[in-house]
Amino acid sequence: MRPRQWVKNGLVVVAPAAAGVLSHASIIRNTAVSVVAFCLLSSGVYLLNDARDVDADRAHPTKKNRPLAAGIVSPLLAIVTAVVLMAGSLALTALVPQPTPLLCVLGLYLLLQLAYVYRVKHIPVFELIIVASGFFLRALAGASASHLYVSEWFLVVIGFGALFLVAGKRSAEIDQLGNGAVSVRAVLKDYTPRFLHHVVVMTGTVVLTGYCLWAFDTSSTGLSSIHHHIVPIRLTVVPVVIAMLHIMRILDSGQGSAPEDLLLSDRVVQGLVVVWAILFVVGVYA
Repeated sequence: MRPRQWVKNGLVVVAPAAAGVLSHASIIRNTAVSVVAFCLLSSGVYLLNDARDVDADRAHPTKKNRPLAAGIVSPLLAIVTAVVLMAGSLALTALVPQPTPLLCVLGLYLLLQLAYVYRVKHIPVFELIIVASGFFLRALAGASASHLYVSEWFLVVIGFGALFLVAGKRSAEIDQLGNGAVSVRAVLKDYTPRFLHHVVVMTGTVVLTGYCLWAFDTSSTGLSSIHHHIVPIRLTVVPVVIAMLHIMRILDSGQGSAPEDLLLSDRVVQGLVVVWAILFVVGVYA
């Protein structure tokens, strides 16, 4: 079920936090339901993926220790558990008033991930988009659960930020696995380090540009709207730029094959996240 990767579900909180309404009890409840729903749903997808990739995972230096690849858990048990988790996730939406938007987001996530597990993971470029869509839909779920307006700049930053991380992950996998990369992830044969480098640079540029526009925008779609404290909000650009440069340096060194490890293990990233969070909270809620 990969609980370490549940940290990705923190993206669900971003939209209501940016809207300045995360202090409302009803928003907190809806957001919490969305986070739990995504933890259950993504866990079900991970189980299906591992059940299908047992042989490939056994050839991977770290994935071989996963319960299915190591023979600790049977594929049948994993599939049955996955179905229960996914059904439970969709059922949780009943706890949210007017659950249709959240249910649609969860349903779309499930359909895209099933397509990835059983087919798209072997199609270059499209597999990058599908994996990145998982991050994007998590962020969209936070807004959908509470029927919040979503800024177009927010969507740009989340969408291209996700693609940035996924392309970086593929690049690091090629560097770390070398000649054995294709046996672990077949689609890597269709990528070159140069192509992935271009994708990382392109998406990283869009993320930084989009975030700056979002932070400096004083209209109703921007973070610097009249009900926010403008200076702290605009200062959040600084830790974002530093974090992007730091991550790109890590990717260039052949590391970063697990994006969640950057948040859980990298002290520089953790420190920058704390600085960003403090500035963000002061700017939005003070």
